[in-house]
Amino acid sequence: MAEKHGSAADSIVVAQAKTDGAREAADEIARQLASAKLAMVTVFVSPFYDPEIFIAELSRRMPDTPIFGCTTAGELSPGGWDEDSVVAMGFNAADFVIAARPLLDLATFRVDRGRSICTELQQEFAQCTEQCDPADESFGLLFIDGMCQREETIMSAIYASLGDIPIVGGSAGDGLRFEKSWVFHNGKAYTDAAVVILIRTRLPFRLFKCDHFEPTATKMVVTDADIERRIVKEINAEPAALEYSRAVGLSDSKLELFSFAAHPLLVRVGGAYYARSIQRTNADGSLQFFCAIDEGMVLTVARERDPIDATNEMLQEITNDLGEISVFIGFECVLRRLDVEQHQLSREMSELYRRNNVIGFQTYGEQYRSMHVNQTLTGVAIGKRAIAPQ
Repeated sequence: MAEKHGSAADSIVVAQAKTDGAREAADEIARQLASAKLAMVTVFVSPFYDPEIFIAELSRRMPDTPIFGCTTAGELSPGGWDEDSVVAMGFNAADFVIAARPLLDLATFRVDRGRSICTELQQEFAQCTEQCDPADESFGLLFIDGMCQREETIMSAIYASLGDIPIVGGSAGDGLRFEKSWVFHNGKAYTDAAVVILIRTRLPFRLFKCDHFEPTATKMVVTDADIERRIVKEINAEPAALEYSRAVGLSDSKLELFSFAAHPLLVRVGGAYYARSIQRTNADGSLQFFCAIDEGMVLTVARERDPIDATNEMLQEITNDLGEISVFIGFECVLRRLDVEQHQLSREMSELYRRNNVIGFQTYGEQYRSMHVNQTLTGVAIGKRAIAPQ
């Protein structure tokens, strides 16, 4: 049992539960958030709990509060990295106005349908925020089924519809099982779905993206791929797993999730590099990716920086820019965690997150503005209000 972090007057109240059952976890989260008037609650739920029972029970206990969220591959809690828990954030109604829509049946998702839904969402959001101060600003959160392989299509539809509202988010996880992940909306748990939340706030905020990789001079080209399924069959006209192993200096017999975590590939988009991580080697020697790939895509072998230094620099830069931070809402790739664990830096990273109040979950992929990326920490830092709300 965990105590809530912050008072009802805080802009964001953080709660955590570590109990044996989903109902007990829902009880605990509802109890910790009961005293605040909330615009919404986000919940990040370990696959240790039954997601359908948990969200139904929490919604029953908080019937007047919109609740959104997803299952995780690990939780970013008030104490740092965690597992087998529920982490929740209550957004104070004095500081936030929200509107949200689910996107269902992603397997048959069409961009024009997504644009239509997001246009409706933006119209509702405009009505909800008519009374807001013109100086208030907006951002969006996206939670999406991490097994759907549709993140890029969804992001394309959203960005075509929401104009200048920037989006960050994460792909729901399932521990390290990679079998089924869930998102939450309106008291129910959905697979093959996403939820888009638009948020307007009086508080200062900054979106962020952090990884610890630099490009090397080693380049490769995807020469044969199953684009729909994110499978690379050939790189440089050679079997993909063999050519990847050669490029990063590994034996192909040693390829596993930890290998891919330590040796991601980068793509260059708009002058910046973004990580493209591999999920597994298939029996035919092809590589299954977490992100979209395409024939002709140039992949750059990455070189690692110290992950603690890179993350600390980013957190300090935002703190210096924004002033005192209420919370860093974070979406962190599970492969980033595995890589840090391999370097035996788990304790240091967890402590860094604890000190800076990084709250969120570990993902199967991260969203940052128009991009879907891997092996990255993305999110939004929320500053503190100058004066208490009236």
